[in-house]
Amino acid sequence: MSTPLRVVAFVAALATAFALAWGGGRLVGPVETEPVAAHDDAAAHGGEADSPSSASANGSDAHGSAVAEATGLTARADGFTLALADRTPAAGRTRLDFQVLTSSGRPLLDYTREHEKDLHLIVVRRDLTGFQHVHPRLDRRTGTWSVDVRLTPGVWRVIADFTPEGWDGITLADDVSVAGDFTPAALPSDDRTARVETSAGTYTVTLAGDTAPGASTVLTTRVELDGEPVTDLEPYLGAHGHLVALRAGDLGYLHVHPEEGPAGPGIDFATAFPEPATYRLFLDFQHRGAVHTAAFTVESDGAPSGGGDTDHDTDQGEEDDHGH
Repeated sequence: MSTPLRVVAFVAALATAFALAWGGGRLVGPVETEPVAAHDDAAAHGGEADSPSSASANGSDAHGSAVAEATGLTARADGFTLALADRTPAAGRTRLDFQVLTSSGRPLLDYTREHEKDLHLIVVRRDLTGFQHVHPRLDRRTGTWSVDVRLTPGVWRVIADFTPEGWDGITLADDVSVAGDFTPAALPSDDRTARVETSAGTYTVTLAGDTAPGASTVLTTRVELDGEPVTDLEPYLGAHGHLVALRAGDLGYLHVHPEEGPAGPGIDFATAFPEPATYRLFLDFQHRGAVHTAAFTVESDGAPSGGGDTDHDTDQGEEDDHGH
């Protein structure tokens, strides 16, 4: 082959190699998926930040309807990191301190308020007992959030649900270990009735709705006090009730959105169960100045009933721990 032909062949081969490498890189995707520092700086210090063009790890925007993806499976997502100050806290009443860090390593300071709070913290033992829905306080000088909780021996999941200013909602989670003798509690069977004993009487809360995996659904909880329907539920965090769903095993967190409605006895929630699994649902509601928590176990399996519409079958159930 003559020299000019060799040069032409070499250039053609080189161009082909570059094209393949570029195409392979596009198929594989970028290695670094964190937001650029300029975006983080804006979010951390209150500047204008461009929202992600697609949904965040939550699977929808902060005001979306059903979310068919469990979140809270990692301490790091979308360039934000949940940094716990102490991974081995003592048993009993103790203080949790943590920061939400941007990809630049600086604490996030500016949030979009959701349900009257900048950040919602769920603390629950990995056997799904000891549930606490609390609201830490932010020290803006240090970027540190702090809150008191009650912990027993075992491994606890700490789940932070928040919306950075200019972003969609994000859920981050990590574990802390509490020393001491620990015997995991057995998860109750599929129960759709919870009873909460209080000084005001016994609240009976039932759960109805389609729990088939993959289908958008509306779950309805109904609250009674000593057998009488409760029609004067009080607003709590801007709604008549809040429902948290956690998947047994990995404690995947489901976003459940309260829908507007009367002050009881029924409260509607839009959600979706992403896959067949066992879920533990915790309902917070406020009545006569006190916040109560009712818990349900739900087995998500089978096919949707009536295309995902809510059904009204209820079974028997029981209450669980609550921390307010």
